[in-house]
Amino acid sequence: MRIPVSWLREHLDLGEEVSTDDIADAFVNLGIEVEGVDRVGEIEGPLVIGRVVEIEELTDFKKPIRYCRVDVGGVEEAGEDEEIDPTRPPTNGIICGATNFAEGDLVVVALPSAVLPGGFAISARKTYGRESEGMICSVRELGVGDDHAGILVLPSGTASPGDDAREVLDLVDEVLELTPTPDLGHALSVRGLARELACAFDVPYGDPAHVDVPEGEGDVWPVRIEDPQGCRRFVLRRVTGVDAGAPTPWWIQRRLLLAGMRPISLAVDVTNYVMLELGHPLHAFDTGAVKGDLVVRRAKPGETLTTLDDLERTLDPEDVVIADDSGVISLAGTMGGASTEIRTDSTDVLLEAAHWDPAAVSRTARRHALFSEAARRFERFTDPELCAASVEVAARLLRQYGDGSIRPGRTDEGHVEPPEAITMPISLPDQVAGVRFDRGVTVRRLTQIGCRVQVGTGDDGTAVVTAVPPSWRGDLVQPADLVEEVLRLEGYDLIPSELPAAPAGRGLTAAQRRRRAVSRALAEAGYVEVLPFPFVADSVWDDLGLPEDDPRRRTVTVLNPLESEKNRLTTSLLPGLLDTLQRNLSRGFRDVALYHVGQVVLPGEHQVAAPDPGVAGRPSDADLAALEQAVPEQPLHVAVVLTGERRRSGWWGRGEQATWADAVQAARLVAEVAAADVEVESAEVMPWHPGRCARFSVDGTTVGYAGELHPKVVERWGLPKRTVAMELDLDALPVVEHRPAPSISAFPPVLLDVALVVDADVPSAELAAILREGAGELVEDVSLFDLYTGEQVGEGKRSLAYSLRFRAPDRTLTVEEATKARDAAVAAAGERVGAVLRG
Repeated sequence: MRIPVSWLREHLDLGEEVSTDDIADAFVNLGIEVEGVDRVGEIEGPLVIGRVVEIEELTDFKKPIRYCRVDVGGVEEAGEDEEIDPTRPPTNGIICGATNFAEGDLVVVALPSAVLPGGFAISARKTYGRESEGMICSVRELGVGDDHAGILVLPSGTASPGDDAREVLDLVDEVLELTPTPDLGHALSVRGLARELACAFDVPYGDPAHVDVPEGEGDVWPVRIEDPQGCRRFVLRRVTGVDAGAPTPWWIQRRLLLAGMRPISLAVDVTNYVMLELGHPLHAFDTGAVKGDLVVRRAKPGETLTTLDDLERTLDPEDVVIADDSGVISLAGTMGGASTEIRTDSTDVLLEAAHWDPAAVSRTARRHALFSEAARRFERFTDPELCAASVEVAARLLRQYGDGSIRPGRTDEGHVEPPEAITMPISLPDQVAGVRFDRGVTVRRLTQIGCRVQVGTGDDGTAVVTAVPPSWRGDLVQPADLVEEVLRLEGYDLIPSELPAAPAGRGLTAAQRRRRAVSRALAEAGYVEVLPFPFVADSVWDDLGLPEDDPRRRTVTVLNPLESEKNRLTTSLLPGLLDTLQRNLSRGFRDVALYHVGQVVLPGEHQVAAPDPGVAGRPSDADLAALEQAVPEQPLHVAVVLTGERRRSGWWGRGEQATWADAVQAARLVAEVAAADVEVESAEVMPWHPGRCARFSVDGTTVGYAGELHPKVVERWGLPKRTVAMELDLDALPVVEHRPAPSISAFPPVLLDVALVVDADVPSAELAAILREGAGELVEDVSLFDLYTGEQVGEGKRSLAYSLRFRAPDRTLTVEEATKARDAAVAAAGERVGAVLRG
């Protein structure tokens, strides 16, 4: 939000000693973010008001070019053999490409030697075959706005040719770029910001909303509120005989431009001006286009509305709308309809100000992607007491500058309940902050923000303060809110920063340490941690090729999703990781290894719906138990995705492409760090390749899968071939509280190899486990180093070669002892799976 500093000072008694930097610092201390401070309108050299005397259209060029004679208030000097025409003012010839002005209009002219914002120097030069003696300026060229569509045309009578434009237009100003927090809806206005500064500097404040609102003399237009939840108050004021061609006075235009708004017409500019100053959005209807009574209601199924941006929108039954006999004419609190728009020939204006339900406006704005300035304010709560004052101020401006007549009477339907009183101990701010404030601080600060305050004694004899929040502070509903206001205005910097003492013996749990260890191990292995979006669409399970009865399709719906398409809590980490992988690939990365450790949500087949215990009091034990039962299981998973080269190519030679074995190794690494004994076997489960997928289990319970992704899945996601992935349920791995210290032998090992021929369907991991078990306590490691299939081993057979390392903890092991242990291992393999030594 952009606000000129001069506009704020108009309502405050701030001396010259308070600089703009002081104001910006005050806003920061109040919790209102200051994005920047811009100094506008600083122009060097001659900048004057000019009147266009004559326009010559130059038609020899591809684009519109005009040669203008502009009266800039100079004195014409006669050359040799020339006579001065006393009936014609002295003029400068200026080339201009804009067409939005006519002869007789007042414009702003930068004469030669002027320097416009951005270091743009003006000089007399020949262009388009004519001598141009200056430049006719637009708003952007003057530095007071971004509009560059045409020349700035001033209302007639604003000034005379030759007057200094800087003084006439009051160009020089400073503009603050502010971002108030969502709970401070009143800070989206000059009125609210000036009040905040008055509290910060402890200076008098003049409320621009304090206007004399006459008593109503009957309704000016019939209104019926059928949805009191969506609209609690609806006010109308009617102005007739408005001059449709009346220009908006420059002082209003200037403030709108500095605030980042483009002036359009008097009626529209007045409503925007009142919105910026008072904080309450208005809407202006062309009274002649309104058919019958106005009705505030919810939209009916199938209804449509063409809004002011010329888009036809299909309305939702939850949308609050304003309708007449012809149908919907406005999307309440968001944007008006084109059918009742104020036009160039509109002379009868119906001004509307209403108090809309913030939640309804917020949902409508997001549903239709209509984030208007009005919706931005209504969804943050507007002052219901401002409705009558806002339309009154706007009506008087139309009467003053548009020669309109305010019709007697005012329609004022609905009623808004006043805020409820809040009672708290008067010392509560001191207790929360850990600071002893001066006596009377709490009462003074609450009074400054507009509360009606009374001090009394509580039931226990302690002093209490009862505050009735002002109508513009809908965010003040409990004692904590009042405490925050006191601390905010006193200054958060006064609150001491003290870290609480950590109780002894309450460090990380074993599960927390395991999670950190797993994350660290994967990072050290070359994977990059990412935090994917935790919500998915139903279509993602089709992309992963999951069967219709797959439990992973059973998800929890998010009632208020950040993206309407992705409204489900994920049951797997793979969709988010694959999305992130896809995004990295689209940005030119080819070798990507990602991991994520996070929770998934796994509702049961017959998940119990959560009860609504209400907010009147503390839930009962039965309600709490029912709520606990309704919470779905949320285990912690770990997953990786990998594509491209696992080991990069370079000057040292060719790299190594990632394969299913890398995904399996990532799962083994997680199990090793978690000190879990996992069993590995081949499996067929989507979204993995049926021949290149491994199942991991602990004591017969499946804990995850790893391997190469199915070709169809890779194709649907647009991923490179041979992309691999792994996902494990980390919570399903048993937590090891105390790990035994490793036993290290100082004696040398004995290394023996063995090659066994087995059936092709015997898993290598199973055979390795048999060898380890058969070799007894002396075997230290069993690792596969070769696999062979061919005629020498026979059809349906394969040869698996293992390296066995033997070592004794207390002596040097002899070859005979190691050979005996190896033979026992081979014998066990022969008995269990029919393995024979390869000859």
